[in-house]
Amino acid sequence: MRTDKVFLVGFMAAGKSTVARALGGRIDWRVEDIDARIEARERTTVADIFATRGEKHFRDTERAVLRELLPLRHTVVATGGGTFADPGNRQLIHADGASVWLDVSFETVVDRIPRDGRRPLAADRASMEALYRSRRSAYRHAHLRLDADRSPAGELVDRILEWLGE
Repeated sequence: MRTDKVFLVGFMAAGKSTVARALGGRIDWRVEDIDARIEARERTTVADIFATRGEKHFRDTERAVLRELLPLRHTVVATGGGTFADPGNRQLIHADGASVWLDVSFETVVDRIPRDGRRPLAADRASMEALYRSRRSAYRHAHLRLDADRSPAGELVDRILEWLGE
């Protein structure tokens, strides 16, 4: 697939930010992280945004940040775990570039998430598992699915580049 923008999608702790940095470094493309941009814009953490302003405010800001990234080319974008779950965001992403789903098991998510409260949607394991299961149907719309459970970032980058024809 030929494209000048790649969006990495998947559940929290799937490795989207890590793989974005590795991919961008390998092909010398700009790297953007939606959650990091939101935190910079709001001057606080994602957890604080959820706690003080609510998920709706966070999702509205997320959509605005995604729209700001649309004009950029030669860019790898690490999306937030819920970005691609929104049908409107998914449509914008597919109109703008290629989507790659970093698919990890729920057990891997649990192992990777720090227990420090930085992930507001991970506070309750049963709720997080239900969210994980519900988002998988959205992630299945990605152009490419990669099993990212036990694959190091470099191997995932190789597979993305092969798929892109690089």
